[in-house]
Amino acid sequence: MEGENKPWLVRRAEAALRYGFQRAYQTVKVDPANFLLQLRAAYGVPIATYQGVYSVETEVLDAVANHVIHAGMRMAAAEGAGLGLGGVVTMVPDLSILAGITLRTIQKLSLIYGFEYNTDEETAELWIAAASAAGVDISRELLEKEVVNRFVPKVIERIAVQAGKEAVEKWSGRIIPIASSIIGAGLNYYFVRAWGQRARAHFRRRHLEVRSRMMQEKALPPAVHPA
Repeated sequence: MEGENKPWLVRRAEAALRYGFQRAYQTVKVDPANFLLQLRAAYGVPIATYQGVYSVETEVLDAVANHVIHAGMRMAAAEGAGLGLGGVVTMVPDLSILAGITLRTIQKLSLIYGFEYNTDEETAELWIAAASAAGVDISRELLEKEVVNRFVPKVIERIAVQAGKEAVEKWSGRIIPIASSIIGAGLNYYFVRAWGQRARAHFRRRHLEVRSRMMQEKALPPAVHPA
């Protein structure tokens, strides 16, 4: 089997990321209603619903998205510094927690650009963005052929394989006991930054597509009905 030929540490990293993303998918979700309040109170975004973001200047949304990414980076760095003290032994729990922090950051970015995840289609779109952030190309055909309960685990598996391989390559420096805490903080920091920036680019592009379509619909003349 292909999986059995992988180094032990790669398999452990994949398992940790798989567990972290599955757990985050099931339990660690950003509450859209609470985050909407945060957008209004903490960031001053003048909206009553998420549809309102399409009337807000894109630069304002970008600034909020940058703040959210940096907040996730700081949280991930603090977590990495703590668990990094254990060196490579604590890499597995570190990756599980990091997966949760990363997914919450992606969920917030989704909401900032007007994409809730109340329906199966919206949930699938969120995971397509997560896959894009991981550097994994998910074919739309896969989404069309699968219901979301089967689609999401397959996406998580592909994300875990890609991210697990990269994690072992970069986290190998954690075998150095004294430096492992600093290395863990730095790697987690840049992990969330890279994923956050790629996810933001995905949602921003989709946001602009929807905004453009809405403007075109407004510009259309009213339909003329025959007498």
